[in-house]
Amino acid sequence: MITKQIYFAGNFQSTETVVEVKNPFTNQVFAKTFLAGTKELNSAIEAALKVEKEMKFLPSFKKYEILKFIASELEKNKQYFAEIISQEAAKPMVYALGEVARSIQTFTIASEEAKRLPKEYISLDWTAAGSGKEGLVKYYPLGLIAGIAPFNFPLNLAVHKIAPAIAAGNPIILKPSRNTPLSTLCLAEIIDKSELPKGAVSILPMDRESGNQLVTDERFKLISFTGSPQVGWKMKQQAGKKRVLLELGGNAGVIVSDTANLENAVNKTIVGAFAYSGQVCIHAQRIYVHKNVFDEFSEKFVERAKNLRTGNPMSSETEISAMIDENNAKRVEQWVNEAVADGAKILCGGKRNDTFYEPTVLTRTHNKMKVCSLEIFGPVVTLEPFNNFEQAVDYVNESDYGLQTGVFTNKLDEINFAFDHLEVGGVIINDVPTFRVDNMPYGGVKNSGFGREGVKYSIIEMMEPKLLVISK
Repeated sequence: MITKQIYFAGNFQSTETVVEVKNPFTNQVFAKTFLAGTKELNSAIEAALKVEKEMKFLPSFKKYEILKFIASELEKNKQYFAEIISQEAAKPMVYALGEVARSIQTFTIASEEAKRLPKEYISLDWTAAGSGKEGLVKYYPLGLIAGIAPFNFPLNLAVHKIAPAIAAGNPIILKPSRNTPLSTLCLAEIIDKSELPKGAVSILPMDRESGNQLVTDERFKLISFTGSPQVGWKMKQQAGKKRVLLELGGNAGVIVSDTANLENAVNKTIVGAFAYSGQVCIHAQRIYVHKNVFDEFSEKFVERAKNLRTGNPMSSETEISAMIDENNAKRVEQWVNEAVADGAKILCGGKRNDTFYEPTVLTRTHNKMKVCSLEIFGPVVTLEPFNNFEQAVDYVNESDYGLQTGVFTNKLDEINFAFDHLEVGGVIINDVPTFRVDNMPYGGVKNSGFGREGVKYSIIEMMEPKLLVISK
């Protein structure tokens, strides 16, 4: 059995509270770690505050070297990390390897961004009062950061908090999901070997009381949270004066125009719909297809969904496997059953076996059904026709969420209309909303979040501008 200690104040330690980590596919415990309480958290906070000034003035070349070292060590151990992710999250290896590759890229991007932190020269002589004066805006690190990462991308979404914090010059305490703490604790072993000041990064699975302290403790200057809207917006209310960065997911829409390349649209949307059993914030959940091509698209899409390779996530052949736990699989099952009772039709799937839920396609749905109105976070999509492009945009916008939308079209006017009128944080042309690379600004509107991630954009969120005015 794998045993991983928690990492705080530059030390690996055990506590009295053991956490067993289950493989969702086998439902067997394969590892254990420990929970931090308020004692361990306060020790981590005190250690972080002691190195806050050192982190603030850490030169760019040193931050670059530290971040590149971490990326290099991840590269050397990418198979090991992928296997850990696959076991703790039931993520198929093809996607687990992809997550590790993205984590390496995120640290690499952060290393480069550490060399060009934002600053600006301002001319002040626009009025007579400013004559003979010039201004310099320089950005300084905020201070101690709290990060809370989810189970679905246990490594890379944690890295999206850790790497920008280091690049900006902030210490950070990260709370991983209790379901998937291992990959970040393995990352801590790499971080510990770097030249980062001890205490600058702590990785602590926590009990509820300690987790809440991340939100309420005024010693934290920013909290970066990825998770559910219910939890995220409550955190914002409780956070006091600290900054809050929220990435809260959605029920992303896809529009397929009658000018689209259907084969490409089917190939892309199958991945967007069912990658990691739909447990992705930008999972392609609602697909709207022009009536002229709806039947052809539906036939091809359903056939592909029926033939996805299921099985053990550790197999390189597996495309879809177990969900994170049985409770979530049961919730998905309940939502689908409710939709069917309300008139929806199942085109394929619709059955559960323990933690596994079949790739499921529904039609004849409406926006009051949970499978449409809420974030299903499972391998379920809805497929509906539309009459004209403006109507499809309206369908997508009839949502409390607005993270990203995929639009398949070959018409420039539809691209422009989508960009201008879709109420989302990102419009992805001829690809699914599930598309993300780690340097792009990422975040949403409405219930989907507050602020933007993406390495450079997270760095800006984690820094404070200060103005210097010089009289010549």
